[in-house]
Amino acid sequence: MPSEERKSIHGTWKGRWTFILAAAGSAVGLGNIWKFPYMAGEYGGGAFVLIYLACILLIGVPIMVAEILIGRRGRSSPANSMSYLAGEAKTFPHWKFLGVMGAVAGLLILSFYSVAAGWAFSYIFEDFKGTSAQFYNDEFSNFLTNEVSLIFYHSAFIFLTIFVVAKGVIEGLEVWLNRLMPILFIILLLLCIYATQTGAFMQGVMYLFEPDFSKITPTVILAALGQAFFTLSLGMGAIMAYGAYMPSDQNIAPTALSVAMLDTSVAILAGIAIFPVVFANGLEPSSGPGLVFVTLPWAFVNMPLGIIFGKLFFILLSIAALSSAISLLEPGVAWVVESLKISRLKAAVGLGLVAWILGIFSALSFDLLSEYTFIAGKNFFDSMDFLSNQILLPLGGIFIAIFVGWVMKPKHVLSELGLQRGFFLNTWFFLLKYIAPVVVALILILAVFFGVTV
Repeated sequence: MPSEERKSIHGTWKGRWTFILAAAGSAVGLGNIWKFPYMAGEYGGGAFVLIYLACILLIGVPIMVAEILIGRRGRSSPANSMSYLAGEAKTFPHWKFLGVMGAVAGLLILSFYSVAAGWAFSYIFEDFKGTSAQFYNDEFSNFLTNEVSLIFYHSAFIFLTIFVVAKGVIEGLEVWLNRLMPILFIILLLLCIYATQTGAFMQGVMYLFEPDFSKITPTVILAALGQAFFTLSLGMGAIMAYGAYMPSDQNIAPTALSVAMLDTSVAILAGIAIFPVVFANGLEPSSGPGLVFVTLPWAFVNMPLGIIFGKLFFILLSIAALSSAISLLEPGVAWVVESLKISRLKAAVGLGLVAWILGIFSALSFDLLSEYTFIAGKNFFDSMDFLSNQILLPLGGIFIAIFVGWVMKPKHVLSELGLQRGFFLNTWFFLLKYIAPVVVALILILAVFFGVTV
């Protein structure tokens, strides 16, 4: 049955841009802001960006198209869409577990992601009156050992995520994402304008974009491949779930490309906003939490209007985190609603509580549980990160590519894409069948067996 004859019980996005904003909201997260800019600067600037864009086009977009295609044709949660399409292809029904695995991965990510998002929440209330960079380093270290504060902000973030998802596709996801994403872009542009007034704007731009091909090594290429895959929220069913709500008259391929372009634009603009502020204060760029919660707060202290733009930055970070968190919870909630025939409110609260409880263990990983190790000698927070991001998501990406490329009947794929055989379609099929599974498998093998993560 074509997707236009099937209807999602959860509703349908009102238009093309609603889906693009929703999918971009899923893709845009903390990694775009505190990871990609540093990677670009340290790994060859413009040379790295070019390689990253190539990886997005050759690996990320083909898998995203496949995920959207599965979701829209199945018109259900990822698990039930996979079940329906497996039946349509007259193959093993166990493909359903690919969707289940994605929902589990999303829930695991949400559990520790909300803890990190809580850090951003807390800094909205920062007065940016510290006396030194060391002051903020000590403050952040003390915050990580303050279990009450960590659990409070983690709980607040989870509650907000549950609230949005519980209200449904139209009144919840669509309304909130249509508000949050434009605000995110407005704040990001304001921060970029602010960066032009720091006196180090060109230094920041050159750090990001000046090409240095001497830094391009196999490790750097792997980093670009990994970032291209992980940044688009692939392999966990979020894009598949959102695809189920996509109108039938929308063209999947250009829509996926638009999402990838928006996601990449946010990452690049974040770098343009951040590094001039860092360099203007004579500070060294860094990655991850050190950049966001130590270096930048001290930089804002020393800048005109720093208290205003510092708060704007952490509001931006919180919005990016929330838009991603919504997509992490949605696949599981949709599956529970369809399978158990219960309300979205009950499903969202139930799964949200699971993520909340797991998140408490992640929050305690930095102090009370710091001496305990779980997977590969890692604390609970890092174990959840490794299990979900380095194992479950790559597995999801591999099997999604295999299912659409090798298992689905070509006529069903062509019908959903609305395309005829030609150069672009043949290229996509080739990338999906032969290149994407091998590359993502390489990322998985290097992470699991050699400890190489991105």
